[in-house]
Amino acid sequence: MGNYKKTPLSLYCHIPFCETPCYFCGCNTVITQRKEVAEPYLGYLARHIHQVASLVSPDRQVHQLHWGGGTPNYLSKSQVEFLWNQLHQHFSLADGAEVSIEINPSFIDRDYVLFLRQLGFNRISFGIQDFNSQVQVAVNRVQPETMLFDVMSWILEAGFESVNVDLIYGLPFQTLDTFRETVEKTLQLNPDRIAVFNFAYIPQIVPVQKRMPAAAMPSTATKLKIIQQTIGQLTENGYVFIGMDHFAKPNDELAIAQQAGQLHRNFQGYTTKPESDLLGFGMTSISMLQDVYVQNYKKLKDFYRSIDAQELPIERGVRLNQDDLIRRTVIMELMCQFQLCVQDLESKYHLGFDLDFNDYFAGILPQLDALEADGLLNRWGDGIEVTPSGRLLIRNIAAVFDAYLGDRVKGTFSKAI
Repeated sequence: MGNYKKTPLSLYCHIPFCETPCYFCGCNTVITQRKEVAEPYLGYLARHIHQVASLVSPDRQVHQLHWGGGTPNYLSKSQVEFLWNQLHQHFSLADGAEVSIEINPSFIDRDYVLFLRQLGFNRISFGIQDFNSQVQVAVNRVQPETMLFDVMSWILEAGFESVNVDLIYGLPFQTLDTFRETVEKTLQLNPDRIAVFNFAYIPQIVPVQKRMPAAAMPSTATKLKIIQQTIGQLTENGYVFIGMDHFAKPNDELAIAQQAGQLHRNFQGYTTKPESDLLGFGMTSISMLQDVYVQNYKKLKDFYRSIDAQELPIERGVRLNQDDLIRRTVIMELMCQFQLCVQDLESKYHLGFDLDFNDYFAGILPQLDALEADGLLNRWGDGIEVTPSGRLLIRNIAAVFDAYLGDRVKGTFSKAI
């Protein structure tokens, strides 16, 4: 499982439990206030870690470790320490590794924050979504302003190296004015990174979203104005628009990496670690190797059953062919650098062959021409540069290169906003 290369590792641990549901959330979670459910899960998670570690060369160092969810701080301190020790027992963390955790501000106190830092976490992320109380009630995520500022003060006191906060636009009752106020308050928190996610209203897929008032959702036109306004607010206050909803201070390594053309993405988001294999632990986690993607079972009972049978808890997987690898490379470059130079790709990604862009992608050239006519990109020879307007729709530009989407990308621009 990735043993054929000695590249570094990136590890992800999924803690699925939440005490209360956030109505906007599309993540794979288990909503329960019965804290005892965490104990058996951690036991199986430890066994899963041992399973995978036995298939990986012990000399491969971990450059990134991330705990997400769900709510990782659903766990007690002793449970956090148990999982931490399991990971360190089976894997070797490199000096200077990024060790991050997501937290829910509603279920944490100062001692817990300090504990996380003392244990070894050096990066932390928490969701604000919106400061407006009406919006918070509508999405079942009530977080008083004073609480959010308290949490940030504890994080600063603990000495975390980097803090990320999440905002979401497109939620019920949001307006240009209310979201401007949310961004202003977020700027007062002064985080290192800010993610501003577009809310995807898909109640037919995520039933919990039906609990929100559909009539109160902002229009597509309003959402577009909100994100344009937000980009202006954040960039005017010194943040760099990394793209794909993310902003960072200019001295942040994401901004530096993008400036140098060295930014990359994996299932955890933007990263500066291009050559890492991502190994996902726990239910629903995704592992991303050089040419293989696999996803673990999404239901606890299936996850448990597979590990009891001494099998890897993989529900599905795909091996990438040469065409997949080429298209992934092109998509990654566009999403990370907002430009594409085929000559650079050959050396940067060791493709091992010459790629004639116009010949290889002849079938989609009319779509690229249409995007250029709309002012979303500029083309030259075997290169592409995304315009400032195009950055807002980078998902749609990248989707043109996705062979598995086909005709479904046509006419979907509004869905990106």
